[in-house]
Amino acid sequence: MTDRIRDYLSATPHDTATLVVDLDRVRQNYEGFARAFPDTAIYYAIKANPAPEVLSLLADLGSSFDAASVPEVEMALAAGASPDRIAYSNTIKRERDIARAWQIGVRQYAFDCEAELEKLARVAPGSRVVCRLLCDGEGAEWPLSRKFGCVPEMAKRLLARAPGMGLVPFGLQFHVGSQQTNSQMWDRALATCASLFRDLADQGVYLRMVNLGGGFPTRYLRDVPEVGRYGQSIHDALRRHFGNRLPQTVIEPGRGMVGDAGIIRSEIVLISRKSDDDPIRWVYLDIGKFGGLAETMDEAIRYPIRTDHDMDPMEPTILAGPTCDSVDVMYEKAPCDLPISLQIGETVLIESTGAYTTTYAANGFNGFAPLTCVCI
Repeated sequence: MTDRIRDYLSATPHDTATLVVDLDRVRQNYEGFARAFPDTAIYYAIKANPAPEVLSLLADLGSSFDAASVPEVEMALAAGASPDRIAYSNTIKRERDIARAWQIGVRQYAFDCEAELEKLARVAPGSRVVCRLLCDGEGAEWPLSRKFGCVPEMAKRLLARAPGMGLVPFGLQFHVGSQQTNSQMWDRALATCASLFRDLADQGVYLRMVNLGGGFPTRYLRDVPEVGRYGQSIHDALRRHFGNRLPQTVIEPGRGMVGDAGIIRSEIVLISRKSDDDPIRWVYLDIGKFGGLAETMDEAIRYPIRTDHDMDPMEPTILAGPTCDSVDVMYEKAPCDLPISLQIGETVLIESTGAYTTTYAANGFNGFAPLTCVCI
């Protein structure tokens, strides 16, 4: 809770659940990444929060952008970024979308299989291509394993093919998993990257860049390492595996850039129990998984919940959303401790919700409006 958000909430009512983002905190986070990674290009992951005010601020600060679709490419352009500051980093792209991005001027693309590389060769000639490696995401609260990336041997074969296909084999990328709280988890992937750099150089293919991905956490219920620790750990790993011939490096922060900059104000719609002697009550909010809290799936991300009664006695509470879908329950396996004195109609604040909330909100499920985002 920043003072700016507190003042805004005190002065401004809302009829629906609303995310409030403090742009000053976003600026501070960007500056923190720039200090921790002084020799690394920052490509903000647009998918985390694509609010135009956030993108414009970051563009003005000098950020580049990680786009996952043509609409995200266009958002970055509208915010003031030139095409050379945009990387199309999604490995799953329609061929016509690649062609559109290339027409716009985007010249860097990720891939992780032969079919995707062939699409790039057909419609994005001369582009820089970056192969994504499989990474198990161990230690991350929101792993990104299996769906993206390929094994090192395949990456080596495909990058060696790229020049003959009219493409520039530019580098490698990986992702250690979102909300990665272990700053050492980049080491093993960087060892693999260094080995591939050497093997490909022996074949006359000289890579130049390593995309370190995202994974930088925000604080929820537990403290997380400061961004400076990640910067130092990754720098040490680069030196250990690449020696004095360091590659260009890129990071793609999303959650770490905007997560702690936002708070959702929600209203309690209903408080109930399933029987007269049920020890666990249910609290239903006007926002749930379909309203933007999708990362509570499997209770992976546990947001801090604040109320006006937090000094009162607490009891275990199942927290659920308002929709008619039975999966719209945020915390049941491990219920929240919430004040016994809570009443229907009162406000609940859900903290550290600046990332991966508005972009996950359903467009009108059960008639509920998508989550509103206000930037201050």
